[in-house]
Amino acid sequence: MWNKLFKHLFHSYLTDFLILAFLAAAAIIIIVPSPVNMIISLTLILTVIVFILLFAKMRKRELSQILKSISGIRRNTYSAPKDIILGAELKELEDEIKLMFGKMLEDIAYLKKLEKMRTEFLANVSHELRTPIFTIQGYLETLIDGAIVDNAVNRKFLEKAALHTISLSNLVNDLIDISMIESGEMRMSFRYFNINDFLMEMVGEMKQAATDKNLELIFIPPRSNLQLLGDKTRLKQVMSNLILNAVKYTDAGKIEISVEEGTKTADIIVADTGIGIPEEDTDRIFERFYRVDKARSRAVGGTGLGLAIVKHIVEAHNSKIYLKSRVNEGSEFRFGLKK
Repeated sequence: MWNKLFKHLFHSYLTDFLILAFLAAAAIIIIVPSPVNMIISLTLILTVIVFILLFAKMRKRELSQILKSISGIRRNTYSAPKDIILGAELKELEDEIKLMFGKMLEDIAYLKKLEKMRTEFLANVSHELRTPIFTIQGYLETLIDGAIVDNAVNRKFLEKAALHTISLSNLVNDLIDISMIESGEMRMSFRYFNINDFLMEMVGEMKQAATDKNLELIFIPPRSNLQLLGDKTRLKQVMSNLILNAVKYTDAGKIEISVEEGTKTADIIVADTGIGIPEEDTDRIFERFYRVDKARSRAVGGTGLGLAIVKHIVEAHNSKIYLKSRVNEGSEFRFGLKK
């Protein structure tokens, strides 16, 4: 502690002390112009000059170290904050420069990650848009080339083209939604609502999709008067994506929707007996356009944005979406809402 205090006083007050000493020596000579006082004063002045030169040399060395470290940062000489060393006299400044450099490296890494994500996103969007557009174009060109008069195929081609226009429309709508969410333009309207009524309505809307695949869609209702806080419109989007996702990737068995009530929150759970998700893919499943099984994903349809939208909407409710899954055993998605 004393060592640090001395250094602080030395650096802070040395210049003032030397100036005062110089003035005092000059005053002695003027007031009492004796030979002894002249010698004392000259000695004091020489001492002052020596101290000033030493102090200036020390300061110049310290400034040189600082400039060298800043120049090294600018030229990318350092690979990590620990490479920056200024010495014991400049320890506090060294620590600050290390923190600044570390933060700069983090920002650069984040910007590179964003740039990579942007490039991948543009590539994925281009690919996803190209597929339905080229397919529609192919059907229409075939019809124009003469198939329009062939009653055996004309209606079939038009129906297939119409299906791809629906896929294209869904993709564009999902792109708009995720863009609005990420830019903060999508406003949430939080209200308390009856979760039992809400989920019963969702099950009713999704029942046919499950029936078409001979799947059992089960709803385990919570207590009838349970009220939760959220944006019903956006939560409907979440539940539609989760249930349809479960239907797509479940070939046999059931899909179960339930609510697990806690003290301050309640978890909404969508579980299925589907193909499951490999452990190495669970951390990436909520990324835009990420598909575990690309061939199967395209076969069952979907834009590749559904779970990314789910994640954003759930996080906008100050919550988090969790996934538990085992290959060939099924998956369980859950998220909580405030009571």
